[in-house]
Amino acid sequence: MLSWATEADTQAFAARLAARPQLADAYVELHGDLGAGKTTFVRHLLRALGVAGRIKSPTYAVVEPHEGPAFPIWHFDFYRFDDPREWEDAGFRDLFDSPGLKLAEWPEKAAALLPLPDLSLHIALQDDGLRSVSVHAGTPRGRELLA
Repeated sequence: MLSWATEADTQAFAARLAARPQLADAYVELHGDLGAGKTTFVRHLLRALGVAGRIKSPTYAVVEPHEGPAFPIWHFDFYRFDDPREWEDAGFRDLFDSPGLKLAEWPEKAAALLPLPDLSLHIALQDDGLRSVSVHAGTPRGRELLA
């Protein structure tokens, strides 16, 4: 269990993760309530990966593509999904089958249609303002990312 007391803690974790070459084709799920810090973490991760320009939340667009210096990145937000089949209908299977990093907020809204995540981050905002973060590896790649 990690504890992020400040945004700098979030940024430091994102930078450490960005330095791992296994991240290039990983799938990372982000869990947490509204305001927990999922999108903030993604912004820090994308900056650490060298993404320039505006980084916006994909809440309304559902997916925001980014071109990193080394590989493509897709940031998904399934918050507005009412039915997991929307993931299939949107053609996201093709994106998940292609090379690049995939980051998904609210993956539970797409249910069992998503592949097994390499990493799952569970971020919880505590009453004292700290964020408790648990990170779980779901694949050998995920275990390498955490090594």
